[in-house]
Amino acid sequence: MAKMTSRSQLLSKHVRQAIDETVKKYPEGRQRSAVFAALREAQHENSGYLTVELMDAVAEYLELEPIKIYEVASFYSMFETRPVGRHSISVCTNISCMLRGADGIVAHIEKKLGVKTGESTPDGRIYLKCEEECLAACTGAPMMMVNHVYHENLTAELVDEILENLK
Repeated sequence: MAKMTSRSQLLSKHVRQAIDETVKKYPEGRQRSAVFAALREAQHENSGYLTVELMDAVAEYLELEPIKIYEVASFYSMFETRPVGRHSISVCTNISCMLRGADGIVAHIEKKLGVKTGESTPDGRIYLKCEEECLAACTGAPMMMVNHVYHENLTAELVDEILENLK
């Protein structure tokens, strides 16, 4: 079980329980293996982004150096370290998707939402992430991920329908 400290009390009971369950899956002393799950849970409960304080709380709870947490949070695209829109959209722009029209899909979304990649809509409803190198769905190119759900074989019409359903 991870250590409970004053800083780690910033983490909700649910987040601490999720971390504890993940830590149990690994040999003793391998709590670093729970960093992804810990950050995912903390981000989810904090309106979709991580603060330095939350990352420090995760580090303290897992008894790790904060830099170990910052490295993960800043490297992987599934983590945000600033406020973003409620719904997160990632459009794959790797070679398979690019060859099947991903650039046009990105341009269509930017025009429809009135934002560029890396920005959220003014109402805070949608965040259009910077380009994704690969989302591992090449056979369904072009594709995008919306709130961790894949949408493949995109057309402008299908994108419009998906965007309209995001409340």
